[in-house]
Amino acid sequence: MLSIFDHGPFAPCPQPFNMAAHVLRRAADTPDKIALAVLHPTRAERWSFARLEAAVRGTATGLLQSGLTPGDIVLMRLGNTVDFPVAYLGAIAAGLVPVPTSSQLTAPEVAAMLKSLRPAALLRDPAVPCPDTALPVHDLTTMKAWRDLPPADYAMGDPDRLAYVIYTSGTSGGPRAVGHAHRAIWARQMMIDGWYGLGPDDRLLHAGAFNWTYTLGTGLMDPWTVGATALIPAAEVSHGQLPLLLKRHEASLFAAAPGVYRNLLKAALPPLPRLRHGLSAGEKLSDPIRAAWEDATGTPIFEAYGMSECSTFISAAPDRPAPPGTLGRPQEGRRVAIVDADGTPVPCDEPGTIAVHRDDPGLMRGYIGAEGDTAERFRGDWFVTGDQGRMDADGAITFLGRADDMMNAGGYRVSPIEVEAALLAHPGIFEAGVTDVEVKQDVRLIAAFYTGPAALSEDELQRWCAERLARYKQPRFFRHLDTLPKNPNGKLLRRGLQPLFSKGADLE
Repeated sequence: MLSIFDHGPFAPCPQPFNMAAHVLRRAADTPDKIALAVLHPTRAERWSFARLEAAVRGTATGLLQSGLTPGDIVLMRLGNTVDFPVAYLGAIAAGLVPVPTSSQLTAPEVAAMLKSLRPAALLRDPAVPCPDTALPVHDLTTMKAWRDLPPADYAMGDPDRLAYVIYTSGTSGGPRAVGHAHRAIWARQMMIDGWYGLGPDDRLLHAGAFNWTYTLGTGLMDPWTVGATALIPAAEVSHGQLPLLLKRHEASLFAAAPGVYRNLLKAALPPLPRLRHGLSAGEKLSDPIRAAWEDATGTPIFEAYGMSECSTFISAAPDRPAPPGTLGRPQEGRRVAIVDADGTPVPCDEPGTIAVHRDDPGLMRGYIGAEGDTAERFRGDWFVTGDQGRMDADGAITFLGRADDMMNAGGYRVSPIEVEAALLAHPGIFEAGVTDVEVKQDVRLIAAFYTGPAALSEDELQRWCAERLARYKQPRFFRHLDTLPKNPNGKLLRRGLQPLFSKGADLE
């Protein structure tokens, strides 16, 4: 039996189509319902569906009156405020192509984007870094005034046309521009039942910033699509304040990256009687964090796996819990396989590369300006993720790590995820990252880096790992750090661990 999950294609996207019109389709039915509450420590800024749609379509009018035409690319340099999603949907409503970017990017990083994308205009908060440019720049004052303009008609068209562009880290270290079609939002309906269990009566609190793509999709677009209420913490809200906001605003679902769950569990949590479950994505959720959350709240966490090129397509859900140790199963309507280097599905229970079918409606159109890079990601009918996994006969997939994160220790290939999970089970370890290091020519061993209240005895850690891991999987070196190297979204950068080995005399 081969490692293929295929229950048939998802329902085709209607034509003509506009992503923003699809997201805001519930506004006509429930105009007075709260679509968005921006949560401050002592107050909330509330937006009804009617107010939200008026702001979006007024913004579309302003963008078109500024001289932009459908198909133009617009780079967004905005902060963690409601201005971000309003401008994003306004551009899409007008048929423009917004490019949401992290406010943490430096001016030189943005300059490289301007050079490669050649946008027609910038939407900018002056507080967000941006290089000098001769392009038209629309500031916050202008954008807020646009919201009161007469509403533009939605620019309807081919669902396969370009809708937005997001940046992702490339395997070479440089960012790549991922072009997505309007149909991408249609495909996200597979996530609503296959991961969220989301309905119109839900109140979903997402812990991320407005200008993070995980927040844009899971925290905003998807709740609005089904007519639910999105709850987003204001920029000044700390992780420590989230539990009280969850309780005070009666959140029924909570979405966050694993690191946020870890931070919340450092203190006692209040009762959360309205919370049904948590959602996790962005990196692998460790079993200790999952168990601690369930003990503290009495609610499960459902995990999803995906990528910038296709959002999430493997997940657990309330009516389809993941078997222990797995990510879950492909969402209904997806076609997913575990393939070898040639793109041929491997037998069940054998490791390979996680791949999604090239016809998935949520799959990107391609990397903008990098057709060669796009072609390299396809093996026959399959788009290969670069991540390693194993599928059982029931379709459950075990994540084995990124191909370029897989370790080689004594000739054995070892997933860092498995070793890190063993370390994270230790009560004195908050975070852990492992990598293989070259101790002499052609000899590589595993080194572990961790954070916690204090450095632990190496003998203790060796005993701990010996009880949980085969010999060849056990770290031979350990180092306590104040922080682990991470990217701006809080993901562990395992590549940043190897230089720490050469700098740490205590590891030699």
